[in-house]
Amino acid sequence: MSIVLENVTYTYMPDTPYQREALRNISLTIAPGEFLGVIGHTGSGKSTLVQHLNGLLLPTSGTVSVDGMNLRDKSTDSKRVRQRVGMVFQYPEHQLFEETIFDDVAFGPRNLGLSADEVAQRVESAMERVALPPSEFATRSPFRLSGGQMRRVAIAGVIALQPEYLVLDEPSAGLDPRGRDEIFEQILQLYHSTGMAVILVTHNMEDVARLAKRLLVMNRGRIEFDGTPAALFHDSALPLHDFGISLPYMTELLRFLQTRGMTLDDTLLTADAVAAAIQSELTDKRASSC
Repeated sequence: MSIVLENVTYTYMPDTPYQREALRNISLTIAPGEFLGVIGHTGSGKSTLVQHLNGLLLPTSGTVSVDGMNLRDKSTDSKRVRQRVGMVFQYPEHQLFEETIFDDVAFGPRNLGLSADEVAQRVESAMERVALPPSEFATRSPFRLSGGQMRRVAIAGVIALQPEYLVLDEPSAGLDPRGRDEIFEQILQLYHSTGMAVILVTHNMEDVARLAKRLLVMNRGRIEFDGTPAALFHDSALPLHDFGISLPYMTELLRFLQTRGMTLDDTLLTADAVAAAIQSELTDKRASSC
């Protein structure tokens, strides 16, 4: 099963002087288990798009279905949909409100009517998955944590619902470099350990190029590109700058080194792969000069 959007258009404040079409005839399928990055300039429709994935917004026209459930159908259980598609908004720590981290993470599972034992098991598992060991953090106040730790509490509260799809809208917004690295490392570990699909909205090209297997480029409410990071940053003829997209630093570095005579593959996107390629070429050049 999948999340399927068919000819989705969404208009803010229709039939008013402020009417604005935020999505225009979007058709898209998101399969279970994939890691999808959504990028584009501010106002391109990224956040509006992902808010359609669990019914927070319903299309003005077109259909959205989650594992066969049409979100416009009045018989569809919205709680069931949002259990399958978990959403983490920008600055999710603003939504923390309980006295302890355990209670904050437990809020969603308790609302599902689960037993106390099942709630405890889910909370402890979720906290472990975001590197907040329950023995150390369960009884602490979420408001006495660093910004990155607070964000991990908010993510734990969503994954305690055991969603099949995890939507993250700018999860690193406002964090310092260390906090950003921690968040993305936890997201990557979650992806590999749980098998859930991840839909990541971000402006950070370095992280999305390294993490995502598939990228969507949004522009003026439309999907301008749908493919792999390597295809976008290496082969695509899209005017990336016009869409508010910069090349990842690794791609820029490789292309600079190419101008200096190194024959490097500029589709490499991770620091480890780039470092290995540079080391290999330097070793080959030293061997050939002997």
